[in-house]
Amino acid sequence: MIEAATEATGRALLFDIDGTLADTDPLHLKAFNQVLGPRGHIFDHARFSRELQGFANIAIGERFLPDEAPERRASILDEKEEVFRELVAGQIEPLPGLMALLDRADAAGIPMVAVTNAPRLNAELLLSGLGITHRFKALVIGAELPHGKPHPLPYQEGLRFVGARPEASIAFEDSRTGVQSATAAGIPTIGVRTSLSHADLVAAGAIASAGAFDDPQLLARLASAMSW
Repeated sequence: MIEAATEATGRALLFDIDGTLADTDPLHLKAFNQVLGPRGHIFDHARFSRELQGFANIAIGERFLPDEAPERRASILDEKEEVFRELVAGQIEPLPGLMALLDRADAAGIPMVAVTNAPRLNAELLLSGLGITHRFKALVIGAELPHGKPHPLPYQEGLRFVGARPEASIAFEDSRTGVQSATAAGIPTIGVRTSLSHADLVAAGAIASAGAFDDPQLLARLASAMSW
């Protein structure tokens, strides 16, 4: 059924996870400060959004832990992810309008894909915590590919999984690196303003932005683009 729907429409909805499906960035900020603070790196919201948000851990380790061996960098950032998972457990709430949007896409036969730079354990925890794992036909993990975001490969893989065309699909992203990744893959991208402003998201390449998934202008754009 999914293959038939995709072949007929070529459309798909592709979602980042952290900061897009749920507003988890404040907990990531807290976890980074807990682990990297003793190592001389303290982040406020602005610095987090510029230097951490949306980046893969390997890139974060190279930048902020340059004197550590690669294995030690990975261990330190694994610790950060453990802290994050402890903080987020039981506190995962969907952005307003998300569940209704997923229902609409399912009813219209539009396949959905989750595309993230987060570690698989985090991604699976968040999708499970929101109760929406079954909604997605694929989960693409940037760290498991030769290139993560901002490279277009994660979104290209997402499209490939469901046989969708980039120009007929829509991506949702909250970070600069995520917007850059999706737009480089040729996908019209909606910025989600959980951490960044409309101006920041549009500067990164988003065609529009929304504060949440119940935004009337967003819903009208989706109804037109997805023909539902």
